[in-house]
Amino acid sequence: MENQKYAKIFKILLVVLLILSVGVLVWGFLTGFEANDGAATNVLLYWAYIVIGIALAAVICVGIYIRATTDPKSLVKLGIVVLGVAVLAGLVYLISPGNPAVGYSGATLPSASELKLTDTILNLAYIVGGCAILSIIVGEVVMAIRKK
Repeated sequence: MENQKYAKIFKILLVVLLILSVGVLVWGFLTGFEANDGAATNVLLYWAYIVIGIALAAVICVGIYIRATTDPKSLVKLGIVVLGVAVLAGLVYLISPGNPAVGYSGATLPSASELKLTDTILNLAYIVGGCAILSIIVGEVVMAIRKK
């Protein structure tokens, strides 16, 4: 019975977000995306950020709630994983050089903190991509060994 209540709430929220999204999109088309220095484009992008934030918050909160009600011990494992990710991000931030952009011809040069953050994000993407490829290879090898 409780699951039906949550499903109904989520369905109502989904319809409200959909109606608001369509309203913002129609407003953008009516006012013109290039008019008023792209104000409609900015509103549309900000709305997309808001909807993505709401979706992420809902997934995280519902996931934590379900874990807490079904298996409270799994919250400790989740906390360890979050702590591990934070430590990894911190270490990558510390080793990221933040070198100046080579060949950049923009009007304003990025600051040192922006360059360091960009290097951190790139290095994290490399690490996560490498781990994904490595896990695929290891998974296939383990499956091949188990089938013999």
